[in-house]
Amino acid sequence: MTERVAVVTGAARGIGAGIARALAADGFAVAVCDLDEGAAREAAASLGGRAAAVGMDIADPASVRAGVAQVSDALGPIDVLVNNAGIDVIEFFVDSDEVTWDRLIDVNLKGTLRCCRAVLDGMIERAAGRIINLGSDAGRVGSSGEAVYSATKGGVIAFTKTLAREVARSGITVNCVCPGPTDTALLGQVEDFDPKLHAALARAIPLRRLGQPEDVAGLVSFLASDAAAFITGQTISVSGGLTMA
Repeated sequence: MTERVAVVTGAARGIGAGIARALAADGFAVAVCDLDEGAAREAAASLGGRAAAVGMDIADPASVRAGVAQVSDALGPIDVLVNNAGIDVIEFFVDSDEVTWDRLIDVNLKGTLRCCRAVLDGMIERAAGRIINLGSDAGRVGSSGEAVYSATKGGVIAFTKTLAREVARSGITVNCVCPGPTDTALLGQVEDFDPKLHAALARAIPLRRLGQPEDVAGLVSFLASDAAAFITGQTISVSGGLTMA
């Protein structure tokens, strides 16, 4: 495989860092994009091969456009976009407010839209590309304390299916990966919110453990590979069997 270029948002830590490592191991030149540019530099330096660190705020359209231009200048045309960056606030819906709603929507849903729009013209011109959006099983089946987060991830799932239809004739595939409970800082918020709920999650998973970033990264790596050339518009859970629908 000739070296291709992959962009991973929210890649300084957690699932995003695991995805960046997997793609680098597969021979991609990887752009580690993150709001924390210092952490992105550290993560990029650890990958080996060609990598670039890009400070990017996916809630800021100008930052997204500038970041995509920076990646193209440093590494070349973007072949794969992984929309991983996201935020959550654990609280019951009746305790939330519109400031929180707007922030979650702006980052999780509109951030994904912004990043897709920023790379699509180039992918359409080259008649090739892979977009992999990170949804969540919360967006498929709901999750207590995450009503608005679940709504944003449900939106990502629906957007993925529609975009896949619209760009298929341009040779671009679009798929959605939905992690279940995964051992990251975001899951730590669940433990702070309700320790009993956190403890119950691992017990409820048929494989009897929480997911790890590498579990999600393996599927993303596959969807970015030539082996997945005929897969598009799909929503795939990585949940240890917690959700099977």
